[in-house]
Amino acid sequence: MGFLNKKKRERKRLIQSFGKLKNESFNFDLIERYFRKKDNKDAFQILSDRTCSDIDFSELFMVLDRTNSKVGQQYIYDKLRIIPKVPEFAKQEKLINWFIHNQETRVSVQRKLEELGSNETYYITSLFQDEHIRPPKWYFIVPLLSLSSLISLLLLPFNPQMFLLLIGVFVINTGIHYWNKKNLYQYLGSIPQLLVLNKVACDLFKYENFKIINTELPKALKVIDEIKIRMSFFKLEARLDGDLGTALWAVMEFVKTVFILEPLLLFGALEKLDTRRDAIEEVFRFVGEIDAMISIASLRSGLLQYCTPEVHEQEKYIKGKGVYHPLLPSCVRNDIEIDGKSILLTGSNMSGKTSFIRTIGINLITGLTINTCFASQFSLSQMRIFSAIRISDDLLNDKSYYFEEVLAIKAMIKESQEQEPCLFLLDEIYKGTNTVERISAGKAVLSALSSGNNIVFVSTHDIELADFLKDEYQLFHFSEVVENNTVDFDYKLKEGKLKMRNAIRILQINGYPDQVVLEAIELSKQLDEVSCIYQE
Repeated sequence: MGFLNKKKRERKRLIQSFGKLKNESFNFDLIERYFRKKDNKDAFQILSDRTCSDIDFSELFMVLDRTNSKVGQQYIYDKLRIIPKVPEFAKQEKLINWFIHNQETRVSVQRKLEELGSNETYYITSLFQDEHIRPPKWYFIVPLLSLSSLISLLLLPFNPQMFLLLIGVFVINTGIHYWNKKNLYQYLGSIPQLLVLNKVACDLFKYENFKIINTELPKALKVIDEIKIRMSFFKLEARLDGDLGTALWAVMEFVKTVFILEPLLLFGALEKLDTRRDAIEEVFRFVGEIDAMISIASLRSGLLQYCTPEVHEQEKYIKGKGVYHPLLPSCVRNDIEIDGKSILLTGSNMSGKTSFIRTIGINLITGLTINTCFASQFSLSQMRIFSAIRISDDLLNDKSYYFEEVLAIKAMIKESQEQEPCLFLLDEIYKGTNTVERISAGKAVLSALSSGNNIVFVSTHDIELADFLKDEYQLFHFSEVVENNTVDFDYKLKEGKLKMRNAIRILQINGYPDQVVLEAIELSKQLDEVSCIYQE
């Protein structure tokens, strides 16, 4: 009865949590392990750490991730950081829709996946990505010492003097046994979890729908099963440390010391595992793909609105309706259409420029990686994404804000000359230098970045920059309403450049002295006149 009640509670919990955010902490050092060491040379693009920082990728991941296992969590993190050359969205959509419409089966699969919910599961990747510990040069004496212990025990009833040999060998074996402990502890988590992974994968492969992921999976499962007995020792070791009493542990420890079983089993298992790396990763990816598809199904079920994007080959074209930022509660939705030109945004601080730039970047990333956009409609082409939004001084390397920005944009210019189209996201270009050079350099750089099939989304406070680029860029702006001593933002994207300036007015309503406000107004008029002459 208790088991049945527990099963009902688990079923209810999984049903209620579907479509909702996770209520747990995120250890990104462990989540990123698979991505950081994976060979992604065949990817269309690997998202850089800079771009991920600029779009708040960690916070985005915590919203997108609805996986049930640590394997799935590592797998979908990698999926979101890699834009593939040839996505398999048709195959994935079949699984996503199947999970959405088959609740009971989904819950059953989720329960299986939760068997891989331990933090030790994160370390499975080390078994096929990391170099294994190699035995020392003197390791050849270990089998001999183990055999000496066995022979001494067998001959002891016939020759009491063998006890002295047994004691001598035992002392040496004890030293080797405890020397090996630090090696053993590195694998006490990963190897037992590999056994769990293999079992879960075997159970999941019984579902006919999952065979489209990898029809050859049984071969990989069999390869791992061949060393199951060797690996079972590590599972027993982990259990003894956690569950069984001190007396039983002491007996087992004594036996393992006498025959130095731990180094024999450890290095024997590692030698076998080293030849089975591809099979282990194959099983890892199979389980990760299933969990990732459930995660996407859960994400979509929890959204008020989403769409699967239309990916086309039309150059320099992006169209979105009702586009919104998934991290902003009650986010104002906007429409955008880019056809042959890039986008330049003007507007005051806090009006929504940078958030909109991030919104576009996020939608392209999720559209090209998990076939999901936060919009009622979204059309895009496959392109690489680069950004320079959140730049700061590098004090440790004695680099100023401006110099850091110069290097970041230099890298963008180089990427813009490659064959693949790019989307460049920039916020307040060259704000670390003076006005004249900022506008001059900004115009030249933005013209270069927008050449070819590249698209640029850039924000600026410099109205003059908008005037210089009006033939190459579509101009849009965000604005606010200042009245009755209040500032209200509507966060709606509007065509054209910003015409109304409210910065000085905002100073006034915030109680700045009259003489400061009046002088600022007078100087702004003079600067406008100079600007007009300069443009002529």
